Amino acid sequence: MATAGQDYIGPYRLLRLVRAGQTCQIWEAINSTDNRRIALKALQRDYRQNKDELALLKHEYLVGKGLDHPYVIRIYDCNVAGTVPYLVLEYFNAPNLKQALRMDVEKLRLLISGAVLKSAQALAYLHDQGWIHCDVKPDNVLMNENGDVRLIDFAIATRVRRGLGRWFGGRIKVQGTRSYMSPEQIRGEVVDVRTDIYSFACMIYELVGGKLPYTAESANELLNKHLTAVAPPLVSLNPLVSPPFSQLIAKMMAKRPQERPASFHEFLEQMEKIRVFRVRPQAT
Repeated sequence: MATAGQDYIGPYRLLRLVRAGQTCQIWEAINSTDNRRIALKALQRDYRQNKDELALLKHEYLVGKGLDHPYVIRIYDCNVAGTVPYLVLEYFNAPNLKQALRMDVEKLRLLISGAVLKSAQALAYLHDQGWIHCDVKPDNVLMNENGDVRLIDFAIATRVRRGLGRWFGGRIKVQGTRSYMSPEQIRGEVVDVRTDIYSFACMIYELVGGKLPYTAESANELLNKHLTAVAPPLVSLNPLVSPPFSQLIAKMMAKRPQERPASFHEFLEQMEKIRVFRVRPQAT
């Protein structure tokens, strides 16, 4: 990647390394043609020829290029500069919700009700466009200090199957993040929008309750808990949570998809009648 003597990828001047993972780096960068600030997601050196990682990058662009919503990250381009494959994205200077949880729980508590509604609106929009995210988790929602959010990372998003495609599409490749995966994902069954609803509920459970709904000493044990165990009520972890919201989250985490809300639109309608907390959190 960039060194002291190489601070460009294509026309993009690299300003700051935002985050580095095993397969990708995220950079804050400037488009030298119009001076627009962007985020650049580039594959790490060892993965630039990896067919699976290249396919994920291209798929993320395929999903994201047509999305236009205030709470969904914009994706502008997918290209290769020399040997470096990369995506060009909207620059949104904010930590993800997992980082926010670790950095400042009290600040997160003040903003979480708005973040719940905005991220649900983003997912409702994504579903309306015919896509299921399939990896909803705190790491994939950015939130700034004003409570504005962006849904990110569409690398494993899948098309909503309709009609006969729901029944004759064959088994699905098991993908996702174990702590947030729905039972149907784990079984490799056909997924629908209610899969994201389950994962979203796991995410909110963690953010509001302060811990994941399920933990285990092994991956298999964790997945089995998603299949069979019932998480403690959210209100038992955080007594400030309103009982109706705790009950709604439990419904969203039902093992059978048909027992969950049918869509994020339904969730948002229910949220108009209830609140996350019994008493609105106050800054200390």
